[in-house]
Amino acid sequence: MNTTIKANPFDTTILNNGVGSRELRDQLLKATETLISSLQSSEHPYSGKAPEEVESEIRQLVTFREDQTSFSDVIDDLNKTVIDNSLFISNEKSIAHLHCPPLIPAVVGELLIGAMNQSLDSWDQSPSATFMDQEMIQWLTSQFGYSEASDGVFTSGGTQSNYMSVLLARDDYCKKQWDYDVKQSGLPAQFNRMRILCSESAHFTVKKSAAQLGLGENAVITVQTDENHRMSLSHLRSKIAEMKSEGLVPFLIVGTCGTTDFGSIDPIQELAVIAKEENIWLHIDAAFGGALILSHSHREKLNGIHQANSITVDFHKLFYQPISCGAFLLKNGKHFNLMNHVADYLNPEEDRDEGILNLVSKSTQTTRRFDSLKLYLSLKTIGTNLFARLIDSTFELATDVADYLSEQNDFEVLTKEPELNTVVFRYVSDQEINQVNRNIQQELYHSYAAIAKTTIDGKNYLKFTMLNPRTTLKDVIDIIDRIRVLGEKWRKHV
Repeated sequence: MNTTIKANPFDTTILNNGVGSRELRDQLLKATETLISSLQSSEHPYSGKAPEEVESEIRQLVTFREDQTSFSDVIDDLNKTVIDNSLFISNEKSIAHLHCPPLIPAVVGELLIGAMNQSLDSWDQSPSATFMDQEMIQWLTSQFGYSEASDGVFTSGGTQSNYMSVLLARDDYCKKQWDYDVKQSGLPAQFNRMRILCSESAHFTVKKSAAQLGLGENAVITVQTDENHRMSLSHLRSKIAEMKSEGLVPFLIVGTCGTTDFGSIDPIQELAVIAKEENIWLHIDAAFGGALILSHSHREKLNGIHQANSITVDFHKLFYQPISCGAFLLKNGKHFNLMNHVADYLNPEEDRDEGILNLVSKSTQTTRRFDSLKLYLSLKTIGTNLFARLIDSTFELATDVADYLSEQNDFEVLTKEPELNTVVFRYVSDQEINQVNRNIQQELYHSYAAIAKTTIDGKNYLKFTMLNPRTTLKDVIDIIDRIRVLGEKWRKHV
């Protein structure tokens, strides 16, 4: 009888405590060296090819063979087609979107999350991760001024968090006002009377959530904004009165703490007063501005947020976490019961009776990543003081840039006093201003810097989003000078 032990063909492919561990180390070393080399050779945010060339190369790359291929060869091919044709978000001149350079501890955290591959739906799949997730939520709720009765859950980001606010506010209203259980019986007959109020600058996910939850986009009533792009309180009161006179039922107000274009913050404390008077659920979408809880010089802009029934906060913006990472926070954690569903194989009733914590009861997701780990690693490693300096430095830069642009005769500035760290402006030409600014943004991307474009009242504008604390005023002035050169060029061609 031949007792020779044959090598397991899976040992080098599946993470294990033998050969697989050494293979992980070798592959990580190769991938890290390749990435670092690409970063060091990248002079501009985007040094890649034109879209049609990238598409063609990727199409050729995505072919597979029956036999194995050396990981080193795979990474080399990936470097030429994907890495070299990617946006280097950590470059000082990448200031386009709410897309942050990730903190190094958080990047390492992504590796640990992937390697452990824990799913936070039942405790037995994520024994330590379940408790870490919950403790991080408790830390977050306390930072936002919530009490011990509060709760929350990590999400994929603002879209999911805002969706959950509409879901819970809808079901809470139906239960309290009409003694109707939406989870069991679907939408009530009078659902078409229900209305959501948000500013005209609120994130599009408010309407998207209303549509997905059966209320329809028309259930969302937009409120005018003032000269600072904040929700008008007088118009809000007027809208509520108008709805009541028409037999409609406003059940949710969504305030925004950091609008996408202007970084504007709605008057949170005043919204809380109105919501309480009218017995309306108040949700604050602080996906952008939630990081102010760590700010040394701007935290007061969040005053009153603890009165909100729920809060959205994203960590893949001003918390400098790799995508995706966000949280949904609830003032009264018992509201999670409105969406809880029991599955015998996952979170049976006897588990709750025995004190076993299964986080799937609080999420619209089942399988969910251990994203709280990377936020923990970041806060623990660099400390909250340096975190505050990272955030505040970007606000200071935005103010300096707005001041500088305001002094230039060939630029129009809409954000003269930035509330967070975005600056909206445009190059002023004597003809075809919209097309000139669009051309500037597109050519700049392929040659020097990544900046954003937006449309305000039918006019094309450019936008700086200062999320990188390593970006300096000189970096931005260099971009402005380049915009001026391109503006002159395109002014003559349109």
